[in-house]
Amino acid sequence: MALAGWTDRRIVGSLLLATLAGGCARSDRIVIGAKNFTESDLLAEIIAQQIERRTSVPVERKLHLGGTFVCHQAITAGQIDGYAEYTGTAFTAVLKQEPGPGADSVRRLVSNEYAGRWQLVWLEPFGFNNTFAITVRQADAERYGLKRISDLAAIAPRWKAGFGYEFLERADGFAGLARVYGLQFSAPPLAMDLGLTYRALADGNVDVIAGNSTDGQIEALRLVVLEDDRHYFPPYEAAPVVRAAALERHPDVRRALSELAGTIDDAEMRRLNARADVRREDIRAIARDWLARNLP
Repeated sequence: MALAGWTDRRIVGSLLLATLAGGCARSDRIVIGAKNFTESDLLAEIIAQQIERRTSVPVERKLHLGGTFVCHQAITAGQIDGYAEYTGTAFTAVLKQEPGPGADSVRRLVSNEYAGRWQLVWLEPFGFNNTFAITVRQADAERYGLKRISDLAAIAPRWKAGFGYEFLERADGFAGLARVYGLQFSAPPLAMDLGLTYRALADGNVDVIAGNSTDGQIEALRLVVLEDDRHYFPPYEAAPVVRAAALERHPDVRRALSELAGTIDDAEMRRLNARADVRREDIRAIARDWLARNLP
């Protein structure tokens, strides 16, 4: 869910869209994009391979494009035809809504708004909720008895925090979290690429981060996710978002992707991410193996 700071996204987006230009979303194929982190690349590869397995439509991949802003701009401009998005991200970062409603309400609202504003179709969710994970080292959790985010308030003034760029700026990010939980750290949080935050925490460079709950590195690095006991974060159900025009051109693509609904729970997504991030397996091979086992 990370990207360069929101203030420079228009520049980054313009450069990326210029790179993508040149007819990459032509009617004879489907172009699948991804954000710039492992899980998004994995889901994009699963989507792409599922289309290739079930239809005769050629698929072009545009993986690791950037964060939410870049991918949203790419799909609304017709430079990609689909990618995996998260309901809570769409609700807060794109539609600028305040966190609060439950999963069903959020899903209905983003589906209706995306269809009405941009002719984008939210297909059924994969089945997992990748919420932000406020994460600390296991040793610190045991030493200070940290189980809930609210437990951080007492020790935050002595701690350093490090967060992804996007988390520092979006509506459901740090400012609201600090307000709801009364968090004030020893210094303003360090801004860094989301993928670097885990190692920074494990190595002691920072004391708390906001990761993703389905990341495989959490267990591998002996980190602990604190409970969101004040229910600050909205649901983040991952689902394919596809241009309506692409589905109209290729109705068999919708049928193929409908088979992915409800097939990946939280634990399974963590295992897939760990295969890529911890065991360093090839993303295409992971997707191919998962599809063969689950959707033969």
